[in-house]
Parts: sequence; structure tokens; C-alpha cells
Amino acid sequence: MSEMKPLARRQRVTIATVAADAGVSVAAVSKVLRNAYGVSEALRAKVTASIDRLGYRPSVAARGMRGKTYRIGILLVEIANPFLSAIIDGINSVIEPSDYRAMLAIGQSDTPIENSLVESMIDYRMDGLILVAPMSPDDLLSRFAKQIPVVVIGHHDVSGQDFDTVNGGDRPGAELAVQALIERGHRHIAMMTPEIGQHPPGSVIRQRELGYRDAMTKAGLGEYMRLVRVLNTRSQGAAQSQRESAIRQLLTAEDRPSAIFCWSDLDGVDVVNIARTMGVSVPGDIAVVGYDNSPVAALPLIGLSSVDQQGRRLGELAARALLGRIEGRSTPLHIEVEPHLVLRSST
Repeated sequence: MSEMKPLARRQRVTIATVAADAGVSVAAVSKVLRNAYGVSEALRAKVTASIDRLGYRPSVAARGMRGKTYRIGILLVEIANPFLSAIIDGINSVIEPSDYRAMLAIGQSDTPIENSLVESMIDYRMDGLILVAPMSPDDLLSRFAKQIPVVVIGHHDVSGQDFDTVNGGDRPGAELAVQALIERGHRHIAMMTPEIGQHPPGSVIRQRELGYRDAMTKAGLGEYMRLVRVLNTRSQGAAQSQRESAIRQLLTAEDRPSAIFCWSDLDGVDVVNIARTMGVSVPGDIAVVGYDNSPVAALPLIGLSSVDQQGRRLGELAARALLGRIEGRSTPLHIEVEPHLVLRSST
């Protein structure tokens, strides 16, 4: 019987190992790993082949010591809204071809939790942050942005110099939705909108309320304005019960409006479903328009008319803006994407 030899310990593969295997310099490998400008496809292919053959994995810790971790943090104010997945898809479509990877945090519609998560991502040496519909005020966002590159989606503060903003046109989008109802002969148009609480002036909710008021005032319908407040969380049974109760009360009221503009598709779908279970015809008895043009709004049994603010596009623009910030751009960008209304059977 032959003596069994101990297994040789596998030699650690380093960037120098990759360079030697590919027959290029360490600097050339580093440029490929950083997705640096000016790298030829031939060099990229040669280095990538060696990386795959050797099973090389860049050290995140080493990168952090050199000043970069190649990690981007994404903070969502909550997770229930399916529209947010479109934003994440857009972000990923931009960063996946690069050397960066995203890490996700959920704020649960709670400002202290949100702020704590941002501070944690800063502590973990993220290279940059994309904050989606944050509840934090402008001064706090600026303080964060002085420590780390920040791009904010869903925050209409165009005066900020320390961070970039990417927004759908929430105020004109809301006005567009209400105008469509007015053009169809509706006068008694209510708006279903969350309790605004600590939401800053530039928040999505406040902007959409302003758009509703703009449209009603311009049409001379100010006396018919009616805001129906609901709790802005879907993670608690009590909040869902309050929302359903508010919808039922509105649908059974003697002065029931002939149309409802809902600040999001989540509430719009609830209105359509509850109305139909109560025998209230949509749009015969009441027309409904939502916001976000989420996939559920397009389902034939729902057929919810909705404002499309191009979530994937917002994510793409935010990711490109953040990469620009990380590379050293300091001039602020404030981008607004034009919304459009998608009409379906609910109107």
C-alpha cells in the first residue's frame, strides 16, 4: 500500500498572481477591476480569463484600506410598494456592469430607524448611498452627504448643494391625474393620501397633494377639495384596518365623491377592490386613479388608471449620478423625469 501524501495547501491567489498569469502588469489588472476608463476589450478579456481560471476574488477589506469598498447602500423608506422594485432594477442595471455591488436597507417609514441605517452604512465604509423617499429633513441629508456621496430619489429639494436628487414630476403628475378626471365630467373629486406627520416639505406625499390642489383650484373646484387621510404603513394590521374603514366610510357617505385620486396604486387597488365587493360600480359610481403604474394596476381584473413616473428610469439616473459623485463630481444634479398618465377601465 502506498503512503497517502498530505494535500498541498492551495496558494492564495492575489492580484499579482492574476497579472503573472495574464502576462500584464498589476496596474493593468487593477484598472480592469476598477472598470477604469480607457481599458481595451482585449486587455479586459485577457484579465477576465485569468480571474476566472484562477478563481480570484478581490478582497473587500483591502479595497476599504485603499479608500474604496465597492459597495453602494440603498435605503428604501418601506418595502410594501411594488413600484420600488422597478427603481432597484434600474439601479442594478447600471451598477452590475461596473465593479460595484449594492446592499439594501429598509427604513420601515420611521425616521429614527432610517437615520440609524444611514449612519450604519457610513460606518461600514460604503462608497455611496441612494436614499429612496427618505423622511429625513434637508439639513440632515446634507450632513450625511458631507460624509459620503448621496443621491436622493423622491425628495424635491432642488436647493441642496451637497447631494443630488432624482425625481418623478410628482406635483405635475398629480395635476395630470386630476385633470383627466375633470375632463371626464367629475367635479366632486377626493384625494386619498397618507398622514403627513414628519414628512419634509419636499416629500413625494406633499408634492402630490399640491398637484391635486393645483388642478382643483385651476378648474374652479376649490370648494369640492377633500383629503381623506390614511396611515402610511402596511406592515401593521391596525393600519390596514384603518385604511379599509376609511375607504368604506367614503364609499357609503351621502356626499360620496364621484371620483378619487389615490396618492399610490396601493391605495387605488384597495379602493377598486372594496368598491366592487360592496357593489359600487367602478367607474360607473366612482372613478379611481392611482399613482406609480405598478404591475398590479395593469391586471385586467383591476384595470386601475395610474400615473407612470418611470421607476426603472429613476433608478438608472440615480445610479449614474452616484457613480459620478463617487468619481469626484461636486456640482449638484437635480433631475426630474416627466410623468404620463396610463388610462384603464377604472376611469
